Amino acid sequence: MDISDVTRIVDNGMEIEVLVSPRSNISGTGDVNKWRKRLTVSIKSPPLDGKANREVKELFEDITGCKCEIIHGWTSRQKTIFIKGNSVEVLKKLRELQ
Repeated sequence: MDISDVTRIVDNGMEIEVLVSPRSNISGTGDVNKWRKRLTVSIKSPPLDGKANREVKELFEDITGCKCEIIHGWTSRQKTIFIKGNSVEVLKKLRELQ
């Protein structure tokens, strides 16, 4: 599976489906989970008081250089993230991670 299988181009940016694994040893992105059709994201923060959500948001802002927002899944490991910006450039940066 390719990163384009877990992204959607929308007005003013794109959305990406992720599966978050909190309390990991390292923070970063992994492979696309073929079963869940989501990009695996590992983060160090625990899922308490929004810490994990903040780290996920900051991770994608660092990767893409664009403003990001969690639009679905605030209390779930399965999240949808909106990345505001040029979708072609954002997709290019996400593909560099693979």
